[in-house]
Amino acid sequence: MHHHDTDAPCFSHFEPAVLRPADLPSFSRGGGARTVPLVTQAVGAEVFLTGQTLFDGGAGIALHTHNCPESVTILEGDALVEIDGTEHHLTRFDTTYVPAGTPHRFRNASATEPMRILWIYGSVDATRTIVETGVTVRVDAEHDGVAATG
Repeated sequence: MHHHDTDAPCFSHFEPAVLRPADLPSFSRGGGARTVPLVTQAVGAEVFLTGQTLFDGGAGIALHTHNCPESVTILEGDALVEIDGTEHHLTRFDTTYVPAGTPHRFRNASATEPMRILWIYGSVDATRTIVETGVTVRVDAEHDGVAATG
């Protein structure tokens, strides 16, 4: 058994968890993208959030920023990612690191094949601000809606 000083940063007591995306609910992000939350406050996260977003062929999400750093790894398919006005083509296991406040968005490079990303936010209090509208919401608040089907 490992013992961590619970007064130290980044450590507190929580139960270990095994999270299987295929068994968890997904939430629509609109435009053919849906998110499966993984490591969240609901399972004891206090430092970071993780999850996966699945993109149907041709799907993409709106240009947005976050209030904390984000790293994304392509797990399946090919992606087009725009970071601060520059577009990049990414393939399986390519990884991005985007600082807080930097506009970015992901799109599926294929019109027919699915794409899947793993995202990690550097804060459990991560927010997303849509550049076009200026609307800001907590990332975890998006997971309180009705689960998507499919």
